[in-house]
Amino acid sequence: MPSPLASIVEAGTRLWLDSVDPDLIAANRAWGATGATSNPIIISDLIKTGRYDGDLAELMGDGLTDDEVAWAIADRIVAAAQEAFHTVWENTRGDDGYVSFELDPLLEDPASGLTHDQRAARYVELGQYWSADQANRMIKVPATPAGLDALEELAAHGVPLNVTLVFSMRQYVAARDAVWRGAQRRHSLSRFKSVYSIFISRVDVYTQQHVPELSAAAQGQVGLANVKEIWRANQDFWRRHDTPLAQEIVFASTGVKNATDPPWKYVEALVGSDIQTNPPATNAAVEASGRTFTRTIDQAHPAEVLDEIAAKVDPARMEAVLMEEGVRKFAEPQRALLRLIAEKRTRLAER
Repeated sequence: MPSPLASIVEAGTRLWLDSVDPDLIAANRAWGATGATSNPIIISDLIKTGRYDGDLAELMGDGLTDDEVAWAIADRIVAAAQEAFHTVWENTRGDDGYVSFELDPLLEDPASGLTHDQRAARYVELGQYWSADQANRMIKVPATPAGLDALEELAAHGVPLNVTLVFSMRQYVAARDAVWRGAQRRHSLSRFKSVYSIFISRVDVYTQQHVPELSAAAQGQVGLANVKEIWRANQDFWRRHDTPLAQEIVFASTGVKNATDPPWKYVEALVGSDIQTNPPATNAAVEASGRTFTRTIDQAHPAEVLDEIAAKVDPARMEAVLMEEGVRKFAEPQRALLRLIAEKRTRLAER
């Protein structure tokens, strides 16, 4: 009998780890993980371990600023993760084995003083820069107005894309259509790869806080109902626009926020297709569960639950609230990373 995570993979799901910690990658590779993703929080947590002090001292000794050091160390850590998954990328001919690299979250900081057009242009510039000569690196671009406006050019220039911070069907459609317009400008679609990270548990936190009138049957199910609707739309679109590589949904934010929920609540409900990018603790809990998972992605919620959600949850308001919160959570970890680099500079200089 397959292990719990192996049963998920056997059912048709790709597992990507929400970390680039080398030790966690090794453990999760053994469990069937075929990709990974990174962000400033993950990079900060790795720096705090002290294992990269030598790299930091070297970069600082080269005269790099704190901002330059932060990006250089992120580049190194992600590149090492890419090496761990490179054989997957080769064996699948570019359909899997990616590690996602997040572009500068501070582009969305109002304090940056950048206009919308400047932000979009900067995403295009940075996306091309950080993906150059990186076979299995995927560039994460947020589904903000500027991020969405950068997608067509990035796709046209051959950049593998992970569109992140997606909460609504509107964002998904805008992102997908922009990416497809860009892809059609390429000479070949042989290496065209895009994924769309739909955040799930944050939606359920939103409804608990802002739509408390939902019934017990609907509360805690909006994130899943939302992502399954988007998944079906994605399946339909790419069935009509066939490409050599799969253009997939990433089921993101799959760690439970409600302590009474089983750790595998979202994992179990989304088995059988596309990509789950799970936190390390979620994968560990799933693997320790002893459960066997089978395909569930096609299972829809009862009609009365879907009708209630449609009647009581305003998707435009939900998107606006979650994006405001998401952009804030997007930028603050980068500022924290820069503060950490500055502190490390002082400590390393004292040695």
